[in-house]
Amino acid sequence: METVWIIGAGKFGGAAAQKLSELNKPLKKIVIVDSIEENLNKCSGPNRELIWADGVRFLHERLTADQGPDWIIPALPVHLAAEWCLKRLESKGLARTEVPAAAAEILPNPMHGKNGDLYISIADFKCPPDCPEPADFCTVTRKPRPEPLFSQLRSISIPPFVSLTIRSVQLAPGCGGYRPQALTRLPDQVAAASEGALISTACSCHGVMTAVMFSHG
Repeated sequence: METVWIIGAGKFGGAAAQKLSELNKPLKKIVIVDSIEENLNKCSGPNRELIWADGVRFLHERLTADQGPDWIIPALPVHLAAEWCLKRLESKGLARTEVPAAAAEILPNPMHGKNGDLYISIADFKCPPDCPEPADFCTVTRKPRPEPLFSQLRSISIPPFVSLTIRSVQLAPGCGGYRPQALTRLPDQVAAASEGALISTACSCHGVMTAVMFSHG
C-alpha cells in the first residue's frame, strides 16, 4: 500500500484526497496534515489519517532520508519545499532574500506573492482543475506545449544563485506531488550552492520560486 502525505486540508488538499481516493489503482493510505481542525474534519474518509499539526513543522519533525511517505502533495498557501528547507538550515543562517528581478524578466507570466515568492505560469488563463497535463498539447488552447516550466526553471542562470527545481508529478488529474527524496536532498544542494539558491517547485505549466541565501554575518 502506498502512503501519501497531503500537507494542507483546505480546498486543494481536500480535492487531492478525493481524487486519489477515486483512482482505480492499488489502495493508498492518505495522511492529511493541517493546523486548522475544521479543515481536517471535512477530509475524513476511508484509509485516511488526519493529523492536527502545522504542515511545515510536521515535515521538519517527521521526514528524514529513511522515514517518509511514497509521495508528498503540497497543498498549503506557502511554498512547502522552500519553507521546509529554511527550517532545516535555519541554524546555519539560511534565510529568505529577494527573488532577483532577472527571474521575472525571463520567466512566463510572473506574479509576486505577499511573502516574496515568485509565481510563474505558462498559461495566461485559468486552467481547469482536472487538467490531465498531456505532454504534447494544452487542453484549453489545443496548441502544442512549449518547453515544460520545470525544465525552464532548471536551466536558468542568475548568478550568484543556483537554480534548484523540484518537479511536481501528476498523481491524478489536477493533483501533483513529489517523492520525499526530492526534499531530503535539497538541504545539501542548497548548502553546496554556498552563496544562494532559487528553490522552485513546478509542473509542466505552473510553478513557485523562493530565493534563499546564507547570512555570513
